[in-house]
Amino acid sequence: MTGSRAHVARIDVDLQRHATPPLAALRADIRAMLADEAVECAEDVELLATELVTNAYDHGFRPLYARLWTPDAGKLVRLEVADSDPVNLPVLGLSRFGAERGRGLVLVDQLAQRWGSAVRSWGKTIWAEVACGPSIA
Repeated sequence: MTGSRAHVARIDVDLQRHATPPLAALRADIRAMLADEAVECAEDVELLATELVTNAYDHGFRPLYARLWTPDAGKLVRLEVADSDPVNLPVLGLSRFGAERGRGLVLVDQLAQRWGSAVRSWGKTIWAEVACGPSIA
């Protein structure tokens, strides 16, 4: 990845405009953006986006945005979800909602090539990256 490369494709969703997660629209945008990628990749990215955006609404404070782009001509897809809570960072396998919850980040950990969080002055960003390639179909 180089800083001089342009983003090939990009989705930005202002989560502040939505009282509930806009998951159906986000998944449709992801399918359109990744139409030339392998189906499995698009499905993995949809699932990651669903988990991270839902977590921002369930565990974060004031979800801010979801951003998805391909920084290296489609070989890597990066998803970022930000909220206004810099304190409550994600913990793999734990949920404050009890034992029946807390599996979302386990899925993220399995599907993403890499994932993590970054604390900012205004909150936090949770990010995940998936390696993709063009569809062979």
